[in-house]
Amino acid sequence: MNINPSNPAARLDPGSSSNQDSGLNSLDVYTDHDSNLALDNHGHLLSQSAQRSQDLLAFYRWVTRQTFTVVDVETTGTTAGRNRMIEVSILQASLADGVQTQKTHLLNPGVVVPPRIVNFTGITQEMVDGAEPIAAILPDCLDFLNSGVFTAHNLKFDYGFLQAEFRRLGIPFSRPLNAQLCTVKLARLLLADLPSRSLPYLVKHYGFEVGRSHRAEADTLACWLLAEKLLRQVEQEDDQTLLARFNQQWINLGQAAQLLNCLPMQAEAILAESTVRSRYSKSRKMTLYRCGDVELLAKQNVEDS
Repeated sequence: MNINPSNPAARLDPGSSSNQDSGLNSLDVYTDHDSNLALDNHGHLLSQSAQRSQDLLAFYRWVTRQTFTVVDVETTGTTAGRNRMIEVSILQASLADGVQTQKTHLLNPGVVVPPRIVNFTGITQEMVDGAEPIAAILPDCLDFLNSGVFTAHNLKFDYGFLQAEFRRLGIPFSRPLNAQLCTVKLARLLLADLPSRSLPYLVKHYGFEVGRSHRAEADTLACWLLAEKLLRQVEQEDDQTLLARFNQQWINLGQAAQLLNCLPMQAEAILAESTVRSRYSKSRKMTLYRCGDVELLAKQNVEDS
């Protein structure tokens, strides 16, 4: 459904009272009857790509009420355009009803599985040679993948491989940003100071009882358990507590530049002269900045202009 935010006839119902009473000031959340969209008061779709903490809060409040389609893929390498999928697991769940179904398929990519991938996943050449080809499995998964909020740990990887495989089959597959949830991003937001947000680390951190890491079925279940854990926190905590948590997130220079409404080069100079806290991430190989400090600096810049 196309929404014209300036058209009162297309007016959307206000969201839940938790949003109305949240003290979000300039932000209101509306839900469209037909497409169940979360929008701000300018009619813009809310998504996990939002930079402002208040926008993220509104999106996560909305997403807790949705059904999730959780996905994990195992592959022959890290490049979607060149490497192939060898296993996929798809789980559907919601906070209200828990896990509803899970389907897992070994896939025959028609190529050699490198020894390092065999060691990493435990998936052997013999296993995939005896599996159905990708073309026989993925088309039957399309309706499933197109439903709910597409959820994955490091979503860009799994989503990219699925898009590449569907492209090879001549089948379009795309999910809008507001129907995507990356649990790495969510973990960075709510678990800002943990030494790692890798799935194996978080499985150990929370004591989730799942199977071997780097197998699609176990990793999909682990991703759901993590999403459930963190979204329950979103569901249960008040707005100010969550906003305080969001402020602790470490963001990169590009994100900081968006908040400061300037180019990254300009933002780097502004941040260097400010009291914004920063640290260097060895794993990400970049300088990161406290989100709350950057938002406060952005607000001060607007007030001073």
